[in-house]
Amino acid sequence: MTIPLERSRSVLRAYDLLSDLATACGDVTLATYREQARSILRHYPERYHLRISAAKPPEIWADPDPSWYD
Repeated sequence: MTIPLERSRSVLRAYDLLSDLATACGDVTLATYREQARSILRHYPERYHLRISAAKPPEIWADPDPSWYD
């Protein structure tokens, strides 16, 4: 079971990973990124978490549109 702190940490770690990928200079292997991605996804919020979050502060999160995932 994922607790809210783990979920929040995963969002921040995903941001860091994407930033690293955007500025990578070729010194890190694909295997390293895959390992980091698996670790992050373990607690990453799922669609239903976004729906719940969107109901609370709609100015921060939007209810995910199913077409975004096609």
